[in-house]
Order: sequence, then C-alpha cells, then structure tokens
Amino acid sequence: MKNTMKFSVEDYLEQGNQKDILLYVFKALEEKGYNPVNQLVGYLLSGDPTYITTYNDARTMIKKVERDEILEELLTHYMECVKK
Repeated sequence: MKNTMKFSVEDYLEQGNQKDILLYVFKALEEKGYNPVNQLVGYLLSGDPTYITTYNDARTMIKKVERDEILEELLTHYMECVKK
C-alpha cells in the first residue's frame, strides 16, 4: 500500500449508527458547555435543530437520524438497563 488511508468521522457517522451519532452530539454539547440532556430533549420534543450546537457539525449529524429513531434507541437502551 502506497497511499495513506483517510478516516472521516462524518463519513463514519453517515453510515447511520444512531448510537454513535447520539454520543457524538452529546459530546459536542458538553464541550460547548450545554446540558446535553436538556438540549436533546428540546430537540426531540420540538424538532427544532437550533437546540443542537453547530460545533463539530453536531447539528448536521443529528439531522441525519430521524427523531423517532433516536427515541427508539434511547428507549431500547433504557429498558435493557432497567431489566437488569
């Protein structure tokens, strides 16, 4: 191999892994000093992407996943933890 491989977080996240996108957005919100839970709840309830920071393209990333898919991921994870 002569060429250097390039890795892009955006390309990886575009593959549709809701969990990774949610964690990515959560981290971006934390880094900007926001309460990630409050901001994500605001976004999920209203559909208004301005609840999500543009820092590190978090707003672009969150819009790649339907809100109902995010809710499904959250509820599934929560229920798995509660059952234990």
